[in-house]
Amino acid sequence: MTPSIYQALHDLEKNNGSAALCTVVKSEGSTPRHVGSKMLVYPDGKFIGTVGGGELENRVIRAAMQALQDGKAQSLEYSMADPSRGDPGVCGGQVEVFVEPIFPAPTLVVIGAGHVGKAVVHLAKWLGFRVAVCDDRVEFCNPETTPGADEYYPIEMGKLVEKLEVTKQTYLVVTSRGSSVDAVGLPSLLETDSAYVGVIGSKRRWATTVKALKEKGVSDALIEKVRSPMGLELQAETPEEIAVSIMAEVLMVRDKGSGKPMAAPKEL
Repeated sequence: MTPSIYQALHDLEKNNGSAALCTVVKSEGSTPRHVGSKMLVYPDGKFIGTVGGGELENRVIRAAMQALQDGKAQSLEYSMADPSRGDPGVCGGQVEVFVEPIFPAPTLVVIGAGHVGKAVVHLAKWLGFRVAVCDDRVEFCNPETTPGADEYYPIEMGKLVEKLEVTKQTYLVVTSRGSSVDAVGLPSLLETDSAYVGVIGSKRRWATTVKALKEKGVSDALIEKVRSPMGLELQAETPEEIAVSIMAEVLMVRDKGSGKPMAAPKEL
């Protein structure tokens, strides 16, 4: 039995999935479906519901797939009169369909559950991210020691991609315990489509990691994806302050901010 649109939307949120919701928002004259008719299109092209069938629906599905690629909602207007001039039907009316991409909450993965990692978990969850924690030390990677995350992966960094799907909605925050750990674990993460890869530590630590990555054959293009030292310059010292610095940079990347002060600089 095919689920209703509303049940499908509920399941989508529950399963952290993506789809495009297509709704008839305007209908004048003779059209295939009435205002409020809905169709939900999934990334694999499958769909439930209908906005009219035929060529009209084919065009809306193509627009929905595009919306899932670029993340942009759009309003589609069609005349249903003359196919010879490109209309998708002959009913004689006018129809408008609103296509809205629906994405899950972005996922932030904290790799390394030390003092800073724990602070990042707390702040990221408060900011509305779905949060995962990865640390090969089982005693650190659990709800009791590092509370607040949605998922826990007590495995090596390099094996994370085998257990967790990393997408363009995933932000990787590496707060590990050293360059040697980073050099081993980063290569597989750099091959993903993650929206952000940040690595904690000094410039010297990152230089050491870069040398080791190059020795492993990791390309400069992949290495350049990394922000290290990560975070915005706040002169942060405590784990909580460092977490604010890191999350400020993550939000800047996510929302395409500049990171510049809001106020104009004052004259001295």
